[in-house]
Amino acid sequence: MISFLLNDKAVHIDATQADTTLLNYLRDGCGLSGTKEGCASGDCGACTVVIAQANDHGSALEYRALNSCVTFLSAVHGKQLLTVEHLANGDTLHPVQAAMVDAHGSQCGFCTPGFVMSMFALYQQAEIPNREQINIALGGNLCRCTGYRPIIDAAVASCTGKVDDKFSERQMTTLTQLAQLNSSSAGLDNLLMPTNRAELAHAISNHPNARKFAGSTDLALEVTQQFKTLPALISLTNVAELCVMQETDSGLNIGAAVPLSKMETLLLSYFPELHELLDRFASTPIRNQATLGGNIANASPIGDMPPALLALNALVRVDNGSIRRDIPISEFFTGYRQTLLHPDEWIEAIFIPYKKPNSKISAYKISKRQEDDISAVCAVFNLTLDNENIIQDVNSGFGGVAATPASATDLRSAIIGKDWSQSATFEAGKSVLSQAFNPIDDVRASASYRQTMIVNLWKRFWLQSNQQNHKIETRVHAYE
Repeated sequence: MISFLLNDKAVHIDATQADTTLLNYLRDGCGLSGTKEGCASGDCGACTVVIAQANDHGSALEYRALNSCVTFLSAVHGKQLLTVEHLANGDTLHPVQAAMVDAHGSQCGFCTPGFVMSMFALYQQAEIPNREQINIALGGNLCRCTGYRPIIDAAVASCTGKVDDKFSERQMTTLTQLAQLNSSSAGLDNLLMPTNRAELAHAISNHPNARKFAGSTDLALEVTQQFKTLPALISLTNVAELCVMQETDSGLNIGAAVPLSKMETLLLSYFPELHELLDRFASTPIRNQATLGGNIANASPIGDMPPALLALNALVRVDNGSIRRDIPISEFFTGYRQTLLHPDEWIEAIFIPYKKPNSKISAYKISKRQEDDISAVCAVFNLTLDNENIIQDVNSGFGGVAATPASATDLRSAIIGKDWSQSATFEAGKSVLSQAFNPIDDVRASASYRQTMIVNLWKRFWLQSNQQNHKIETRVHAYE
């Protein structure tokens, strides 16, 4: 059974298709048509809803915006599901709705419910957001009519002048209801929701053809874009061993089912150089569902995080319920959408060693849009120098340039032992990178563009990390 709160009403579902999405459930099953289908791929935000659940201490509710079109129904077990229809208090609009009206933030109205729900999730955060945080929160929502200025004005007005709403007033009641729902077993005959390592191994053994998923932001596209039916699914979201985050003596251990938005603060505290890459990883609603393990397991050649993990020498920790093993991520990808995972295995965690002293790390993503877009080229460089500026080690990761996420393995031998500040070192790296890959032509970029970009990003890295010797400025333009 899947049990959750739809607004303040308990819902119990004991039979449905395993691949039922929240969007279809709300529109077809509940008649809640405020949630729209636009792109059916998590790109436009018209389908945005909000999930509330108890925080790690059980003392308060956490609110997350999600794309309901790529979220399976299993994601709401033990949580509260809120749509645009639930925000008003009787005839009184919620402050974010009223602000949209006052700022004239809507014309045709198709996108408006999604914007409102993203703003509502931001409204419920403990800290008052600044303009940059507002832009990031709304980055997964598209509007074709109004333009973003009045919408952002509405978000600023409502989220920086917060007052208690009906949700904060009944928070303790909601927490009590959710605790009761979480005490019930989760799952359906065709939708298995194990909670620990042993249960997961048992589920895979009894259902060897069932597809495994965590955030479903990639797998759900087979349903919404390719119109496939997924008769049996195994959710990894509630497996305790996959939901841990640990700071060990030698590195970070991040559970494969931890959402990207939840692990972001920890990862950036050790690797702030990945800030832009994480900010541009899809959008906030996607990052609230998508996981590090899923981004690796799908073995996409254009996944955003594998290039970074390659450059950081990460280990992929896999398990089958009996035996655990560590696989260097440099060996994990064996071909297009293929990995070393055995059919009975799953990714338990990703281990990322701490960076070495005097290291220089940069991550670059080139795409047609600044936000919510797939990489044409992604490049991450990790360089270790001694006190004399001599290169001790170098690691790299690239996306969009081969059938798998890849490293430029010959780069190490070409530049180790050289003075990083010398132009001859740059030229040696350029010579290697100009012929390291054979990228393809596709709708995102031509092969020649990708090849040129690899070399240009190497030059950008060299210039930026040698700014004292080469005076340059970089500017990032944000919407104001």
